[in-house]
Amino acid sequence: MLTRRHIRVKVMQSLYAFEQSKNENLQAEEKFLQKSMEEMYNLFLLNLSLFVEVKNKAQDFIEKSQQKILATEEDKNPNLKFVENKVFALIEQNDQLNELLEDRKLNHWRRDDEYVQIIWREIQESTSYKNYLETRTSTFKEDKDFIIDIFKNIIAPNEKLYDYLEDKKLTWLDDLPIVNTTLLKLFKKIKATDEKLKLPRLYKNIEDKEFAFDLLKKTLLNQEQYEQDITGKTPNWDKDRIAEIDAVLLRMAVAEFLYFSSIPVKVTINEYLEVAKEYSTPKSSIFINGILDKLSKEYKEQEKLNKIGRGLM
Repeated sequence: MLTRRHIRVKVMQSLYAFEQSKNENLQAEEKFLQKSMEEMYNLFLLNLSLFVEVKNKAQDFIEKSQQKILATEEDKNPNLKFVENKVFALIEQNDQLNELLEDRKLNHWRRDDEYVQIIWREIQESTSYKNYLETRTSTFKEDKDFIIDIFKNIIAPNEKLYDYLEDKKLTWLDDLPIVNTTLLKLFKKIKATDEKLKLPRLYKNIEDKEFAFDLLKKTLLNQEQYEQDITGKTPNWDKDRIAEIDAVLLRMAVAEFLYFSSIPVKVTINEYLEVAKEYSTPKSSIFINGILDKLSKEYKEQEKLNKIGRGLM
């Protein structure tokens, strides 16, 4: 689920917070990083469970309509296609999801169910919903296509939901794009033959998890040496004039140059340029590119780049 770039962003945020707090406790910072990444997984679980809560709202609507004193024929004999959607059933019946929601106390939608109501109303008023209910039965493909449609066009871009998540946890705004991408991939992979929904893991593999904490430690423990090397490549820049985020990104990149033998130099440079474009100043990527290019050439000449495999230099 977590990409290497997103891991780098999480490490960058942890290092920046470390500097701002003047903290000197590495273990505390490792816990902060772990919590930051776990919070992203919480957002994924929460947004997946939203589909079940919306289905429950629809079920409540049907039951209340049937109890009307002047119930219409449609109220008495409702179209159950939406609440019986087979993808909803796979999500709702997933024991792993239900256990994780309970263990992590992710009961946001029950406490703030007005947001579930907002989503349900927007779905109910949509052309997609009306077209979907033109028949009373559906194939698995039709159910799946409908879920993908309402997710892409109603849930993912919903501004009120976005504001709610921002109020709950500011870091979720950075996590939302990758969470939404993960959800979309999950829905697209579902097959009619699936007996249960297979939830993605937070880390793609153990190497990615180790990369996150190794990058944090290698950057923190050697930052004085990195700063000396960086300062030597910025003769026209005072240390205090370098943007704080840029300084963090440069130290992280140098750590990758020197201590991560399987990551090509070009990959490291490109990754940090992309992160800088999104999180730092407009000119940061140009500045960072110049410094890293000089450093990588110098390290190569000094035989400090311990890269393994062809094409890694």
